[in-house]
Amino acid sequence: MINRRSFITGLKGTKLNTREKKFLKKFKPWGIILFSRNIKNYYQTRKLTDSIKEIFKDNKYPILIDQEGGKVNRLKYLISFDNFTSEFFGKIYLKDKKKFNIIYKLFIDKTSYLLNFLGININTVPVLDLRHKGSSSVIGSRSFSKDPEIVSKIGDFSIDHYKKNSIGTIIKHIPGHGLAKVDSHNYTPIINKSLSYLKKKDFKAFQNKKAFFAMTAHIKFKQIDNDNTVTHSKKMIQLIRQQIKFNNILISDDLSMKSLKHSIKKNTIKTFNAGCNLALHCNGNLKEMTIVAENSPKLSSFVIKKTSQFYKILS
Repeated sequence: MINRRSFITGLKGTKLNTREKKFLKKFKPWGIILFSRNIKNYYQTRKLTDSIKEIFKDNKYPILIDQEGGKVNRLKYLISFDNFTSEFFGKIYLKDKKKFNIIYKLFIDKTSYLLNFLGININTVPVLDLRHKGSSSVIGSRSFSKDPEIVSKIGDFSIDHYKKNSIGTIIKHIPGHGLAKVDSHNYTPIINKSLSYLKKKDFKAFQNKKAFFAMTAHIKFKQIDNDNTVTHSKKMIQLIRQQIKFNNILISDDLSMKSLKHSIKKNTIKTFNAGCNLALHCNGNLKEMTIVAENSPKLSSFVIKKTSQFYKILS
């Protein structure tokens, strides 16, 4: 692990090609993230994850996926989770907490079983963004509730039960994406709310979470740092550490998203300078992947220590 670099990369297709194999052996990313384009069937996906682990000679090598349920369903070619949105579970929680505990646990157990079978050990859930009226639909039904207390409690339940099933979780999009009126995949959302408001609302949902990982939001909180998105803001990363009290591995959102206005190289450098531990690049473009790799440092002792702690939950 000591020779790995501080980035996570995507892949182009359903199996590793020769150039990707050379890239992985040369640059040794901390982890790999899979998308629907990488998943055709059960056998093929397990063969892909096994081939990745073989390169690193590490059966616990971090392999990630966005498997929220609802509209973010990377396993759509294997199973339908379209109706199981975070909003759906949030409504059950409001009506009947005992029923919620049973149904949401079943959902987590089913998802975990599939991920373990496929050789995937990290799910980028739970989404802890609040649902705000008039905000972009990019979050929408991916949010459990508009109430930070409810989102926080469901978040704790999710983190704990995935952990019991040997799946690491990534809370997102810290410190909160719910107020964004535009989609950060295409534009830079700018939030003009005071710190005192945010502490009582959006930031509160992320407070004191025990997930092994968190993913930053590519949005600007104008009254805290008018110049940088969270991913590139020393002020915001310091706030995440000191006030929200997230003490584990901090991962950027995808560096190829259009919310970030610089080159891939500058986006990568600014991500680490701000205080993120790992840089995420998703689109599988080898040229861009190489730029991210070349500008990502070797793993810090902090990341090595925290990754070793994560490895302990894996079966």
